Amino acid sequence: MSILFRYVAFEILVASALAILALTGMFSFFDFIHEISGGSPPSYTPMLATLFVALNIPGRLNELIPVAVLVGGLVAWNRLALSSEFSVMRTGGLSAQRLAVWMLGVGLLIGVLALLLSEYVTPPAERAAQQLKLRATSGVVAREFKTGVWAKDAGTFINIREMLPDASLLDVRLYAFDDQFRLRSVLRAESAVWRGGHWDLRRVTQTRLGEGHTQTLRLADQAWVSSVTPELLSVLMVSPQRMSMATLYSYVHHLKQNHQDAQRYVVAFWSKVTYPLAAPVMLLLALAFAYRPPRVGGAGGRLLLGILLGLGFHLSNRLFSQFAQLLDWPAPLSASAPTLVFALAAGLAIWKMERR
Repeated sequence: MSILFRYVAFEILVASALAILALTGMFSFFDFIHEISGGSPPSYTPMLATLFVALNIPGRLNELIPVAVLVGGLVAWNRLALSSEFSVMRTGGLSAQRLAVWMLGVGLLIGVLALLLSEYVTPPAERAAQQLKLRATSGVVAREFKTGVWAKDAGTFINIREMLPDASLLDVRLYAFDDQFRLRSVLRAESAVWRGGHWDLRRVTQTRLGEGHTQTLRLADQAWVSSVTPELLSVLMVSPQRMSMATLYSYVHHLKQNHQDAQRYVVAFWSKVTYPLAAPVMLLLALAFAYRPPRVGGAGGRLLLGILLGLGFHLSNRLFSQFAQLLDWPAPLSASAPTLVFALAAGLAIWKMERR
């Protein structure tokens, strides 16, 4: 590892760190204003809103890192160009290919660190933030439809009217069907509590449907073993983009096993897979701007253009994800397409500048 590489990497990392701090602070302030002006109940105090925003910072970091890396790269290369250090590097025989390899190396380092953040910090922080807000407001986690939340486990359809922040369930109904998809029984429990491997169903009644008759029984509290665990239900509190890859993979497997649509979570999973490549691509774009002569000026315009490109990359990722869900596009292609397009644009720009 050469001294020059360490010097360039240090400049880019410092500039990127300052950019991510500035962007995170700005967006966190906007989030705080939104939280305290949303007509929340008095129990949701400004202190709780501040804590909620703070717990959402890791997720916000994941969204802003590509933009911050691009801005940081632009600032670093602009400083090196204005001080003629970049011209000295080129005069000394430093090729565009070697610079591109350096940018890929630094970018991959940032991308891997960002992936670790999104895997091990963002999901629990996001879950804690949602639990905090729910306890201070309604106290109910899941109530997506008027009839509650629905899930499927083999031949049983599960209806959960309410899920509390501690993962306990209220008004649980299990609709059991036979191989011909005929309803055979409906089991209802007033509450259910997870006991490390199974649910404890309390105050249980069961309605059995026979040939021409029904029978309703009141049963004792009983254990219910199901693949629908608190970990799977936790997806109701964390958006797919902020879930870990392991959780996404597990939930996709559960949905496919029960013949349910998993496209939204498959797209989120592949977006996670391609996420570490965003930072290297952004640094390649920043490198393309370094070839502009240092005396030409327009540093502010280049910085603004860089921010717009970063936001364009972020929006294109969102757009392709939506198209993949609506049009059933292949998830790996839709997740990697924006990265590939921006990488191609960066490569062409560097090649064109180098030939001048």
